[in-house]
Amino acid sequence: MRLHRLEIEGFGPFLDRQVVDFDGFADDGIFLIAGRTGAGKSSILDAVCFGLYGGVPRYESGDKRLRSDYCAPEDVSEVVVEFSTTAGRFRVTRSPEYQRPAKRGGGLTKQASGVQLDSLGDDGWVTLAAKEKRVADELDEILQLSREQFLQVILLAQNRFARFLLADSKERQALLRRLFGTERFDDVQSRFDERRRSAEHALAGLMASVTARMEEAERVVTVAALGGDRPIDDEAVPAASGSGGTETRLEALRLALTRAEYQAERRIAEQDDAEKTLTAADAALVAAREEKKAQQERDRARAALAALDAEEPQIVEARQVLERARAAEALRATITATTRAEDARAAAATAEEAARSAWEATGTEFPEPAAESGQGEHGAEVSRDGGSDTRPDAIAALETWAADRTRESGAWARAAELEATAPVLAAELASAVKQVSTASECVDAGEGERAALPGRRVELAAQRDEIRRLADRVEDLARSHDAAKTRRDAAVESARLSGELETAERRLSEASTALAAAQTELAELRRRRLDGFAGELATALVEGEPCAVCGSTSHPAPAAHTDPVSADDIESAEAVRDAATEAERGAAERFAAVRAELAAAEARAEKRTIETAEAEVETAAAAHAGAVAAADSLPALEARLSEADARAVQLENERTESAAALATARESLALIEQRSREAQESIADARGAFGSVRERLTSAEAQIEAAQALAAALAEHARRATVLIEAQAEQHAALAASDFDDATAVQHSLRSSAEQAALDSRITAHSVQRAKERATLLELELRTLPEDPIDLAPVEQSATDARATWKTAVDTANRAQSTAEQLAGLIDSAASEHARSADQQAEYQVIRGLADTIAGRAGNTHKMTLETFVLAAELEEIVQAANRRLSDMSTGRYQLQHSDALAARGAASGLGIVVFDAFTGQTRPAQSLSGGETFLSSLALALGLAEVVTARAGGIQLDTLFIDEGFGSLDADTLDVAMRTLDELRSGGRTVGIISHVESMQEQIPAQLVVEQTENGPSRIRT
Repeated sequence: MRLHRLEIEGFGPFLDRQVVDFDGFADDGIFLIAGRTGAGKSSILDAVCFGLYGGVPRYESGDKRLRSDYCAPEDVSEVVVEFSTTAGRFRVTRSPEYQRPAKRGGGLTKQASGVQLDSLGDDGWVTLAAKEKRVADELDEILQLSREQFLQVILLAQNRFARFLLADSKERQALLRRLFGTERFDDVQSRFDERRRSAEHALAGLMASVTARMEEAERVVTVAALGGDRPIDDEAVPAASGSGGTETRLEALRLALTRAEYQAERRIAEQDDAEKTLTAADAALVAAREEKKAQQERDRARAALAALDAEEPQIVEARQVLERARAAEALRATITATTRAEDARAAAATAEEAARSAWEATGTEFPEPAAESGQGEHGAEVSRDGGSDTRPDAIAALETWAADRTRESGAWARAAELEATAPVLAAELASAVKQVSTASECVDAGEGERAALPGRRVELAAQRDEIRRLADRVEDLARSHDAAKTRRDAAVESARLSGELETAERRLSEASTALAAAQTELAELRRRRLDGFAGELATALVEGEPCAVCGSTSHPAPAAHTDPVSADDIESAEAVRDAATEAERGAAERFAAVRAELAAAEARAEKRTIETAEAEVETAAAAHAGAVAAADSLPALEARLSEADARAVQLENERTESAAALATARESLALIEQRSREAQESIADARGAFGSVRERLTSAEAQIEAAQALAAALAEHARRATVLIEAQAEQHAALAASDFDDATAVQHSLRSSAEQAALDSRITAHSVQRAKERATLLELELRTLPEDPIDLAPVEQSATDARATWKTAVDTANRAQSTAEQLAGLIDSAASEHARSADQQAEYQVIRGLADTIAGRAGNTHKMTLETFVLAAELEEIVQAANRRLSDMSTGRYQLQHSDALAARGAASGLGIVVFDAFTGQTRPAQSLSGGETFLSSLALALGLAEVVTARAGGIQLDTLFIDEGFGSLDADTLDVAMRTLDELRSGGRTVGIISHVESMQEQIPAQLVVEQTENGPSRIRT
């Protein structure tokens, strides 16, 4: 990997964009990043690390102040790193998160961090990714180095040299784990520990299962008394939990199982014998019960047949009643018809009598029949005895009289309707009179308002014209108001600027005084510097060495350096003078700017005071408000004037409508008066001698109804008499043809359908039951059953005893068989689990041995974990690579050695580093080295670590290397050795950047990047 270009803006101490071209140092191979302490030398490496990985090694914890403190809110913070690998040339542009001005609403808002990765192709730069996650993934693939590896092999930051050399095993393990990614070995250790615990738990559970099954089996043996002469108990069974004790207990249990199986076979044989006895007893009981039931059925059939024979006379009588009822049923319709005809004729006679009484109650004489009508169909006259001698001509006379009276009352109905609506007609007449009066009043009222309307319109037009003149001045008054406000604001601004002008003038005077003092101080220091040059040269004289001025090696009277002034003092004074000059220039510019602003403000105020300008603003505001109010009220006045014109038109239309309405009302009144007169004349004619037309009409309707009812009653009576005569003749003929003497005999023999069905059912049931009982009795009599009752008690007792014996045998056999099966299952399960536990015990021993070895326990004498063991191998390679340089840098005196000695008090060990001193032939801790020796050892170890990490990363090529470490602790000879070592790193086209402020290194390395602070504070980079 090679860095080509770095751009920094708004990052760390750098405000303006700074550009570093690393390709410019490719020919030199090694370059120095120089500058005063705090100028920002290390910030260049911070920018490289931030651009590639988004983080800075110096800010691994705490506040990540990446954005420059010199940045204004709107300034940009950005780092651009351009580099190349075997995969191509790439550019990363990254900016941190910071606060910037909000685009809307004022204030500050968070500017999110951003990153973009570009690749250089034939057509220029092409964006590969612009999301942090995508960029990180792409860079992992391109760089093939994690951030920790990058900081260890390319960017060797401050304080990282000695940290690795002087760290204890635990700290060194944490660093090597991040560099070599050996967390997987720790995972292997965790997985083996988990397997050990799982195997231990599984084995313990299996052994507990075996013990539990054997204890349960022994309990079953004890409960079932299967122990024989030596019962199985805690004394008879060995208490050892090993395989020997388990086998002995299993053997004893198997003997108990044999006895249990023998007992189960015996109990099953006893169950079979009891079952045969029970079967015979049950068969005897069933036979006895069957004989008992047949005997009871025989006795019941004898009794039933005797009862049926005793019931035979009643059945004969019922059969005779049923035969006469069926004969009388044939005459039921004829007799019923005669009875109904008699009832109907009697009802018709009663109705005729009632109709005749109603007719006589009306007080109307009976109408005379027509003279030529003669006698009716039956040749009889009308009589009151209700017989059948009704005259048809009387019926016709009544119907004719009713029709004539109906036609006469039809004319009275119209008069009755007029009489009923007389109040409504009177109300219409009164309403018509009121409408005529109301229309007359409307005509009179409209005339008064129409006369007053022209004067009101003239008054509204005058008001509108006046307000329109005021409204036309709104814009002019608004401009006057704005001009007054401008003059007032300018007057206020003039007063403020007058105070600022005095302040600016005072500050200008103070700045001029300070500048004069700074210039005087600088001139005095320069004079003292020139006067003290002889003393300064004298302090550098060394006895026996030539003087830099005269070349003499003897210095008899060196000048005294009593008033020393250094170049730094001169530089500081110049900086004070420059700052005072800048302050004086700024004060003068501020004074001129304020004076120009004051003149412009006084011109805008037009010589008004603040009070006068404020009064003009108030006057102009009042005038403008009045004009605006007038303009706002103008539409309302226009609307009122339009309403007056519309009202005039409306009044004219209303006058026309009122006149038409008055004429219509008068015409309606005349028509209603005519209708009222005609109605009174019609009512008087129809009323006659009655109090009202309705009264006369009601009387006529009652007479008509009575005449019609009497005619109908006479006709119905005659018809019912004829029907009765015909029914009686039919009945006499039917009786003559039957076995009955008269209708009374028939009525006595009649039975309802339900009664006939009941009689028939009783007769049939008796016959069927008698036949059934005879058949049953015949079959039972043939079986020659005993006459005495059969006793079931002895047989039932025998069956009960046999069943109890069988149940006891079944329960005993089931318990014995269940005990044998349960004991066999427990023994088989315990034996199987015991056999399986032996295999698991062997497996557990193997897993425990591996887990303890990997975790540094048990037989691991060095107490090293698997991860520590792997890292120890890596550390040995690192130490070998470091010794190749340390031997040269220490002229063969020192060699680093890996130590796996056990640490005190159980501390982590296995990754120790000691130093072998060839002068003493002994090893000693790295902490015993001097400052310079520690630096050389740390540098050699860091370079060796870089080589090993590079090899583990796939042998990537490192073309750029940075070392940020203090070389000031080295003497001149050691520094030369370190420089020779660094110079060797240039081989193969590698570029090495060194950060240091040691003057001798500045003299030895001509290619330099100088970081210096500007007068305003931010730093800049120059080559």
